[in-house]
Amino acid sequence: MAAKNTYSAQDIQVLEGLEPVRKRPGMYIGSTDTKGLHHLPYEIITNSIDEALAGFGKKIWITVHKDGSLSVQDEGRGIPVDMHKSGVSALELTLTKLHAGGKFSESAYKVSGGLHGVGASVTNALSQWLRAEVRRDGKVYAQDYKVGIPQGKVTVTKSPMSKDMKSGTFIRFKPDQSMFTTVEWNYETIETSVRNFAYLLAGLHFYVTNEAAGTTRQFYFEGGIKSLVAHLNRDKKTLTDPVYVTKKIEDVQIELALQYNDGFTEILQSFVNTVYTYDGGTHVTGLRMALTRCINDYAKKIGAVKDGESMTGEDMREGLTAVISVKMPTQAIQFESQTKAKLNNPEIQGYVQTAVKETLDTYFEENPSDAKQIVAKIMLAAKARLAARAAKDAVLRKGALEGMTLPGKLADCQEKDASLCELYLVEGDSAGGSAKQGRDRKFQAILPLRGKVLNTERAQLDKIIAFEELKFLTIALGMGIGDAVNPDKLRYHRVIIMTDADVDGAHIACLLMTFFYRHLPYIVEHGHLYIAMPPLYKIEIGKTETYIYNDAEKDALLAKHVGQKYSIQRYKGLGEMNAEQLWETTMNPANRILKRVDVADAAAADHVFSTLMGNEVPPRKKFITTHAKTATLDI
Repeated sequence: MAAKNTYSAQDIQVLEGLEPVRKRPGMYIGSTDTKGLHHLPYEIITNSIDEALAGFGKKIWITVHKDGSLSVQDEGRGIPVDMHKSGVSALELTLTKLHAGGKFSESAYKVSGGLHGVGASVTNALSQWLRAEVRRDGKVYAQDYKVGIPQGKVTVTKSPMSKDMKSGTFIRFKPDQSMFTTVEWNYETIETSVRNFAYLLAGLHFYVTNEAAGTTRQFYFEGGIKSLVAHLNRDKKTLTDPVYVTKKIEDVQIELALQYNDGFTEILQSFVNTVYTYDGGTHVTGLRMALTRCINDYAKKIGAVKDGESMTGEDMREGLTAVISVKMPTQAIQFESQTKAKLNNPEIQGYVQTAVKETLDTYFEENPSDAKQIVAKIMLAAKARLAARAAKDAVLRKGALEGMTLPGKLADCQEKDASLCELYLVEGDSAGGSAKQGRDRKFQAILPLRGKVLNTERAQLDKIIAFEELKFLTIALGMGIGDAVNPDKLRYHRVIIMTDADVDGAHIACLLMTFFYRHLPYIVEHGHLYIAMPPLYKIEIGKTETYIYNDAEKDALLAKHVGQKYSIQRYKGLGEMNAEQLWETTMNPANRILKRVDVADAAAADHVFSTLMGNEVPPRKKFITTHAKTATLDI
């Protein structure tokens, strides 16, 4: 049917109330996967935090209920329930209208993370149901909602769900399953977010309850972000005590804690009004500029570097753990988007630069021994950077020549659109041969890997590039490494680790994940890294063959065929499957099982990688003995 050739006012849609949120939820919470799901309580919790920042209340309770709902209660003033000039109560207005809230009034909140006034209403819009209770003036006011629609007016209730407090707001909601790919709460993700809040807001008490497990954890840190830096460095050998910076310039409160360790990676967390800015922004730029200038100035002063020489910002990052928190008037904040990933205020860069430089200059003068250790560490990083650049240029130069771009062992695919291409990293030549025969040549490329991969947790970049298997992998990916990374040149948007389903295979997969997480984090952060799940068993019952991927499936299948004859083949390695079997079970998009490697909590991932892949034996032994009860023996 031909498209109509008229375009009139009748074609223009106006979405009322919360309709736009349900129509395009990703615009408001970033995504509809587990990350977007966990943005819902975040919006409610930050509202309670805003009350605490305004000086009302010191305690916040978060409960994950057995029925899949989640509640947040504070001891603040309580959302007003009186009638607004729009004709509905202020509570209903806050929960049903976008861009409605007390944060637009400078008198209500001077400092707030919820800038756009859509938080509570978005959570309401994307919930199957929501109940709000407000304790004010000795009464408990309540209102219920379904998919964002009020189920009646605000009334005084005699049977509240909330804790008996003098004042405060209680919100309990259950996410709408039709809006999300999953509505299952990750308790650890919630706990991690709350722990960060407690570090950023020294003196504020948080209580997180898991109803199903019957547990409650309290988070309270008097040391603030200094305690957070110590926590992030808990499994590393540190060079100094944390350096603490606090300064107020104009209406902006700047707080920074930093500490160097003997590692090679950087951990930097940045916040604005308690909102985690995972893409950084002007406050991070100011920190980096000040750090580079201070350390270079001090190095020249003590004669560690000659005139005309200097260490770069990249050198400063090696082994740095830092947390920067900026609190500023709500009305002045310029975030890049509603998801608040990046701060854009240009003046903050100068404020942070001034505060950090003043404090660090004084610290270096008063603590020359610490300053010299930091300078020595960064000078080593600079030497390693120059060595790595020379090695990288030598290795990758021929990769830029026509006809010599890709390593010979790579069986490339025909498709040129990277978004459609897959690269399988296959353990061993035998399995690599089967994978090359069984693959779909149109979009699947195969790179066999021989032996154990280098442990890159404690390796400098020049050694990594010189290691043949990783050199081939870097060339095949096409995006470079180190300071030469160009994400636009990534040749495959699915990088799939395919190893044997045994201890050695798991070790190789862990080594590869360490390489990506430490040296090509873009691939992990943007969801391009996957783990293939080959079957553990092939079970024949009569003339029927079934591939089984775990022991629970095996037991369930055998329980259905009690008394029947069967045979079980346990696959110890990919090489035991022929090309056709490998395609059907592990490579065919219609049948295969892939697990995407996702880093929801970078700090927790850093801790695990440092513990398992680092040089220190005691923390690794403790980790293994602690988690041994959850391990599966491969006998």
